[in-house]
Amino acid sequence: MRALRRPLTGPTAPRRAGRVWFLDLDDTLHDAQPTIMPRIDAAMTDYVAQHLGLAREEASALRLGYWKRYGATLLGLVTHHPIDPHHYLRETHRFPDMHRLVRRRPALARALRQLPGRRIIVTNGPWHYARAVVRALGIAGSIEGIVPIEAMRFAGRFQPKPSRPMMRRLAARLRTRPSSCVLVDDAVANLAGARAAGLRTVLATALKEARKPAPARARAGSSRRVELQVQSISQLSRRVPSRSTF
Repeated sequence: MRALRRPLTGPTAPRRAGRVWFLDLDDTLHDAQPTIMPRIDAAMTDYVAQHLGLAREEASALRLGYWKRYGATLLGLVTHHPIDPHHYLRETHRFPDMHRLVRRRPALARALRQLPGRRIIVTNGPWHYARAVVRALGIAGSIEGIVPIEAMRFAGRFQPKPSRPMMRRLAARLRTRPSSCVLVDDAVANLAGARAAGLRTVLATALKEARKPAPARARAGSSRRVELQVQSISQLSRRVPSRSTF
């Protein structure tokens, strides 16, 4: 599967040995908080208000409630309302100016290439958004493909991170074992789901720590959810060769 040609949605290769790196996108490979996430949050609130006929304050409360209950606002909307998920994703992730919001990072591209094995982005964001971020970062040549939220469906239901069945099916789709896969993510909840599914886990903290120190419970070694903690992909690429378990 060539990066960016289309989302990774089905078996693409025979079983391979070696490590598979599942890489989160927002707040792991780039800092989405200053400019991108506020716009997505506002667009989601506007969408809920318009399509459900709610005041903006009510729409904001409903959006946040679904996010806390289901882990993604989209899941709450498609469960309780006649919302077209593809229209919702398209309308709430419009960034024609992405090249001005995300800075190209040659050092990130080099660090990704130094990770031994296959490198695949797994994001709860939609395909067109993830593709735009990857292109803006300049890392298309350093990854094999992208698994967006549209590809995280089974029997007609969305099952994004931290879904354990989704992580197991993703490993099977790639013709490998969960124990051969590593999820690198900034969210401990996502890492907990991956660990329960049999994957290895790496917590990336630099972008969050730049804004607010990570809570103690998120530290590697304090629970079975996080096996290794790093500040960045560059640090991970330097540490991996010295750790036989990774």
